[in-house]
Amino acid sequence: MAIVLAVNSSKEKGVPKKNIEVGYFVADHGLEGDAHAASWHRQVSLLGNESVEKVKALGLPDLEYGAFAENLTTEGITLYELPVGTKLRVGETLMEVTQIGKECHTGCAIRQKTGDCVMPREGIFTKVLEPGWVRQGDSIEIAEQ
Repeated sequence: MAIVLAVNSSKEKGVPKKNIEVGYFVADHGLEGDAHAASWHRQVSLLGNESVEKVKALGLPDLEYGAFAENLTTEGITLYELPVGTKLRVGETLMEVTQIGKECHTGCAIRQKTGDCVMPREGIFTKVLEPGWVRQGDSIEIAEQ
C-alpha cells in the first residue's frame, strides 16, 4: 500500500520544505501557500522515501522530509516508473503525472554534501486535477495509467 509520509511546504524557492502534516491542494495550482504552486506543469513535487534512504546511506542519516524540496514524501510506490499522464488519487485529490525528474539547480546542498542527488532522477511532478486535502498517512492509488 502506498501512503503519504509527509506534506511539505516552503514560502521561498530554493530552500528545503518543512513538514506541515496536512495541506490543501488547489486545482490547477498546487499546494496552497507553497512557493512552487502556480498554473504550470510542476505544481506538486513527489519523492519516495525509498529514494531519500539512498541518499541517507551516502552519509546523511539525518535528512528530514522536505530536504529535497518535495511537497509530498511517499512510501510504497515507485514514482519514477509511473508514465507521464498517470492519474493518482492522493488523499482527497486527483493529480496527473506531468514530468519525471528535473534538472538539478546550481548549488544543490544535497549534491554538494553527497556528490549525488536523487530528485533529478527519481522525483516526479504532478498537476492537480481535483482539489482537496492531503494528510500524512493518506493513501496513494493509481486511478488511471
